[in-house]
Amino acid sequence: MVEIGKPVPDVELLLTGGRQARLSDYRGRWLVLYFFPRASTPGCTQEGLDFKEAIHKFRRQSTVILGASRDSLKAQEKFKAKYEFPFDLVADTEEKLCEAFGVIKMKNMYGRKVRGIERSTFLIDDQGVLRQEWRGVKVKGHVEEVLETLKALKKQG
Repeated sequence: MVEIGKPVPDVELLLTGGRQARLSDYRGRWLVLYFFPRASTPGCTQEGLDFKEAIHKFRRQSTVILGASRDSLKAQEKFKAKYEFPFDLVADTEEKLCEAFGVIKMKNMYGRKVRGIERSTFLIDDQGVLRQEWRGVKVKGHVEEVLETLKALKKQG
């Protein structure tokens, strides 16, 4: 499991557009990696729209945004296209990325226990080191908090 102050594992990613990448491909830039439970659901849509609205602020900080869930590539493609997200989504159908970041939890859905993604965000620096994490995220105000933390960490050097 990932730990603040330690390098993140170099997991393979399947990105929208059908492109393959690795987490190490983002070295040299900061990375916001956010996990959402399911494409095209209300909270996940709002979170994506909040990141979309702030994309220029993140780009000014030389920071890339990636959203990830266990949804299929087709579902991620539809989700990205429908809301015109200006960043890639990861189709983590084999849960390798989810496992590396420890975001799979047992959750209550209508009184039933189900296995799913706990909404989480990870801030990874330009050297591939985890600098901050948020688990059990509430969508409202979250993107602003991530941006403020990013600016503060970059200022510290």
